Amino acid sequence: MSRKLEAKDLVLLVALVAVYLITGKLGLKFAYGSSLASAVWPSTGIAIAALLIYGRGAWPAIFGAAFLVNITSAGTVATSLAIASGDTLEALAASYLVVRFAGGLDAFQRSQNIFRFALLAGILSTAISAAFGSTVLLLGGVARWPNYITMFCTWWLGDAVGAIIVTPLILLWFENPRFEWTRKQTVELIFLYSGLFTTASAVFGNGLHSVMRNYPFEYLCFPFLIWAAFRFGRRTAATAISALAIIATWGTLHGYGPFVRSSQNTSMVLLQSFMAIAALTTMILAAEATEHRRAEEHVRHLADSDPLTGLANYRRLVEALDSEIKRYNRSRNPFAILLLDMDGLKKINDTHGHLAGSRALVRLADILRLHCREIDVAARYGGDEFVLVLPEADAGAALHVAQRISERLRHDGHRPQISVSTGVAVFPADGGSLEELLSAADRALYANKHAAPANLQLSE
Repeated sequence: MSRKLEAKDLVLLVALVAVYLITGKLGLKFAYGSSLASAVWPSTGIAIAALLIYGRGAWPAIFGAAFLVNITSAGTVATSLAIASGDTLEALAASYLVVRFAGGLDAFQRSQNIFRFALLAGILSTAISAAFGSTVLLLGGVARWPNYITMFCTWWLGDAVGAIIVTPLILLWFENPRFEWTRKQTVELIFLYSGLFTTASAVFGNGLHSVMRNYPFEYLCFPFLIWAAFRFGRRTAATAISALAIIATWGTLHGYGPFVRSSQNTSMVLLQSFMAIAALTTMILAAEATEHRRAEEHVRHLADSDPLTGLANYRRLVEALDSEIKRYNRSRNPFAILLLDMDGLKKINDTHGHLAGSRALVRLADILRLHCREIDVAARYGGDEFVLVLPEADAGAALHVAQRISERLRHDGHRPQISVSTGVAVFPADGGSLEELLSAADRALYANKHAAPANLQLSE
């Protein structure tokens, strides 16, 4: 939960103060009456994310930023210190509860943890700041008793929605900041965001305000949020929610959209309630879709891989060989296969036990992975036999790979020491079909295995 801050972390914490201050000043533009209670407060999400990333050591930056926001607005030194204390305690409580009960930085990977995050950070912890702030403003004479409940609810809702929308946005981009979209996915994202921006601008903009203000057209934005959740996962879904929140907040502030009422505070409270539901629903759908894809990939991996070594199994090997044969029919580029048989596996099992034999097979599999190119396929062919499929390779290249594998095995430093015998076959010179190719490699392997030691230099 807490770790030692490094110099680069201190720079980032200074940036945190600046960002918190800017978002806090923007949030106060939506403040209820003349108080400091705002229905829009993204700073809460920033503070919680900072504590989850940097640990409790970041709390002074949050306290200082919250104090600066208040002292430069309508607060006195005393009220600013008290409100900053509430904001800091809120973020500390939220980060502790999320780490303890909702998975910490991984809170948005599973739907049940998202529910816990919404309850612990979005509902319970944010009540701390709302209670601190509202009570301080009441005792300081800024607010009156008849308005206390309204002010508390406004403060609480602003912090809650800030946590639910902003925290996942920051954490998910922190988890994976790289753009890894294919060209097809990039085009799809352009259509997705173009549709979302166009729809949101129509619903919360001036163009169709007179037509749309009396109808629940805000739900027209949901298909785009669901699209982002199911097709692109949690990070894109969180980004889409944030984009919608910005557009909807701007439109509602200027008097456009279905949530506009005579009171600006009422308008923003209605909007924030809608955004909280939209954000929570979308993030849960995204988490479920991601879990479903992960489960499918795991099942697919189990169907195509050997359970002991993790290499491709016989089924995947057949598919790879069939694919290379079809590729040859198009490009006329031959390929080679390298068949490897571990020497003396039975002796290892009898002498050291079957667990040692299994570990020896795993050691050999790890070395095969090490000497594979990205386009190669390493598979477990049988009990102690392995196959490397080497696209666009000839017999000389395959023998060179065999030499490197044998050399690595001789010097890997593990006991019992293992060695392999090898056989090479090239398509189509050694066989015109999958069965013929494997049979040719098998014959070459056993010829090498029973040859004199002088002839084993290229086939060990």
